[in-house]
Parts: sequence; structure tokens; C-alpha cells
Amino acid sequence: MSTASTWPVNLVLHEASGDLELAWSDGTSGRLPSTVLRQACRCAGCQNARIKGTFAPPDSRLAGLELVSDVGLQLRFDDGHDRGIFPWAYLHGLHAIHSQRASMT
Repeated sequence: MSTASTWPVNLVLHEASGDLELAWSDGTSGRLPSTVLRQACRCAGCQNARIKGTFAPPDSRLAGLELVSDVGLQLRFDDGHDRGIFPWAYLHGLHAIHSQRASMT
């Protein structure tokens, strides 16, 4: 479970795959694939498309990231999408969900 007191202690953007590797202050760590991150974008445009049932992000790779103060990351994808800010708590939650799903397969 993600809390406001959980923060990343290390992060690596793997350029070849576009995966984001994170190590957290609670001792958890792992990779989030670009496709998971792109599908999880919470920007207004992506949320609106989900509501309309038209959300179908392209298969894109994470191409860059920018630290947004102590709030989280702004992610840039190679399809040009760069409008979503991913707060630390949200990324930690995505990591937990992705890890759980991966362990079930």
C-alpha cells in the first residue's frame, strides 16, 4: 500500500526497453513497463478518452522523464505524449499492482 511517506530512493530509465525501474523507501523495487505507464496516464485528455470509451494508447516507449518538485515525475513517451504527472504514491501503487499481476502469471 502506498503512503505519503513512501518515496523513491533510486530510479532508472532503461532506454532500450523504455522501462522505469524504481526502488522505494519501504524496501520494494521493480520495473514498470512503458505500456503499463502509458495506459495509466491520468492527464485530462486520457481520462476523457477513457470515459468516452475511445482510449487506445499506441504501443509507445518511455523516452524521458522530468522531476516535478517533490511531487513525482512527468513522463515523456516516444509518441509525443507528455501531459501526465505521475505522483510518487500513484507510481508506488502501480508498481504494487503490476508486481502482483506478474507474480500470478
